Amino acid sequence: CFLMGDDKYFCSCSISEARYLYDQLATICPIVMALSAASPFYRGYMSDIDCRWGVISASVDDRTREERGLEPLKNNNYRISKSRYDSIDSYLSKCGEKYNDIDLTIDKEIYEQLLQEGIDHLLAQHVAHLFIRDPLTLFEEKIHLDDANESDHFENIQSTNWQTMRFKPPPPNSDIGWRVEFRPMEVQLTDFENSAYVVFVVLLTRVILSYKLDFLIPLSKVDENMKVAQKRDAVLQGMFYFRKDICKGGNAVVDGCGKAQNSTELAAEEYTLMSIDTIINGKEGVFPGLIPILNSYLENMEVDVDTRCSILNYLKLIKKRASGELMTVARWMREFIANHPDYKQDSVITDEMNYSLILKCNQIANELCECPELLGSAFRKVKYSGSKTDSSN
Repeated sequence: CFLMGDDKYFCSCSISEARYLYDQLATICPIVMALSAASPFYRGYMSDIDCRWGVISASVDDRTREERGLEPLKNNNYRISKSRYDSIDSYLSKCGEKYNDIDLTIDKEIYEQLLQEGIDHLLAQHVAHLFIRDPLTLFEEKIHLDDANESDHFENIQSTNWQTMRFKPPPPNSDIGWRVEFRPMEVQLTDFENSAYVVFVVLLTRVILSYKLDFLIPLSKVDENMKVAQKRDAVLQGMFYFRKDICKGGNAVVDGCGKAQNSTELAAEEYTLMSIDTIINGKEGVFPGLIPILNSYLENMEVDVDTRCSILNYLKLIKKRASGELMTVARWMREFIANHPDYKQDSVITDEMNYSLILKCNQIANELCECPELLGSAFRKVKYSGSKTDSSN
């Protein structure tokens, strides 16, 4: 399964496929986060960031001064480099192992126990890394459990490690399979926008598996991309490390992953800095673009005309957000406040300005007014009443 946010997921047919998807999608997280940017204001002020990720990361960062490396270890066991809400710290697939270039703090006792029980090194260190943190919640009725038949103790740790991706084992005594969860997207104003981003990522998972694509780059570069993705207008101004040849691995990506290269070869040959426009829409002689690849995939699928029309409209929104033809929600909000008659160019958002913004957002969300700079004028409105929609546009 593959989970979007907290409640929707997609199942994989095997643990190896789930691990492969987990790794490939981890590199996409910064790109989609920048594309869906929708959080430019905090506590009544206009900020210099467009996404909420770093703000939430800091708000739930419960590391002590010792764990943060500000004091010598005395009462704590580990130095921990990140908040419990942050980007992933290790790839899980064999083909991702050579790109694990950041330090990974683990609980060595748990790691050794997992190895003794037959868990491989990559998965064992992933789980052992989760357990360097304490659980944040404890329910009286969930203390004394049969761990052989219930996974609540594990899920208590797992569910409070909020990373860009989450790897979810099957629950005991359930027919639910292996799941991966995609977590960096920001919620949009309309159902149409939210649907567009979900459809884009879902289609991307199908293409990754069908074409055996390889997006892997050193994990340290993914971390750098995460920092860039949160900045103001990152979708237009940011440059992101991305793999040059995503088809180079072919079938070897899943089956054997090829030979590992040293870090010098990786830096010189496999990835470069690209704009989001190049990554999403492509640039001749540089990169084919994810949207053209998705369109190629759809052409080979048996999709009815109405569904195909809806999908193309969704992809058109992503395409135009990436090129800058349409604004992100964050950019639209900034423009709205900047043009408000009460705004004094001091970053302060008054109650009156805030009310005007929320009122406008509500009108857009409920289709009471048009917003061509955000949604364009040629997109088909998608309703969820079960009836067919007018496709004349």
